Amino acid sequence: MISLQNQIVLITGASSGIGTACARVFAAAGAKLILAARRWERLQQLADLLSKDIHTEIHLLQLDVRDRAAVEAAISSLPPSWSDIDILINNAGLSRGLDKLHEGSFEDWEEMIDTNIKGLLYLTRYVVPGMVKRDRGHVVNIGSIAGHQTYPNGNVYCGTKAAVRAISEGLKQDLLGTPIRVTSVDPGMVETEFSEVRFHGDTERAKKVYQGVTPLTPDDVADVIFFCVTRSPHVNINEVVLMPVDQASATLVNRRT
Repeated sequence: MISLQNQIVLITGASSGIGTACARVFAAAGAKLILAARRWERLQQLADLLSKDIHTEIHLLQLDVRDRAAVEAAISSLPPSWSDIDILINNAGLSRGLDKLHEGSFEDWEEMIDTNIKGLLYLTRYVVPGMVKRDRGHVVNIGSIAGHQTYPNGNVYCGTKAAVRAISEGLKQDLLGTPIRVTSVDPGMVETEFSEVRFHGDTERAKKVYQGVTPLTPDDVADVIFFCVTRSPHVNINEVVLMPVDQASATLVNRRT
């Protein structure tokens, strides 16, 4: 098992959900954290909490992963003591809307494509060259079962997560011959702000998604990510698909009334 003591871990989308849960798990393991997100106040609150509870070293980045120039500036201007990133967790992602393709919102499509695909690509493109140069590193992409199985009205979101799966496979192939590892962690139903974001803040509609079901928690997913990055250096966990027991596929869910 690899020790994460003093390893530098960059987590995007760190201000909530799976990103926040990863920050807690990795901080407890002694890692140094670069936490990136758009919501600065939420990042600061998380950093204060972690520093108080665990006394971990943290560097914050207010960052919109959709902005390529901002990503380039953020990575290139990291202080020297923070620039050698060991683990990149491409967690920033979202779903907008649940519409038939021919009735979908162009704005929603662009936000999903720009965040889930292009944002992940930008971070990877700017961070991985350093890993190659240093001959070490691990990229973890947060996918979804939506990348394995399309569901009604999930068209574009499922397309973005299928892209994450393909990009992860391609990156692994491109890095063959280096010790750098690539993992895609693809959860099913996880109770986060995901559904609230999808439904543009409609809390009641979001609650119904998880009604009668015991979904995964962000901590469950962070635990799996932690497992993947702490395996022996010659082991690469290519892909993990995890679902709650109440879920059998993207569309088959057992709801208790």
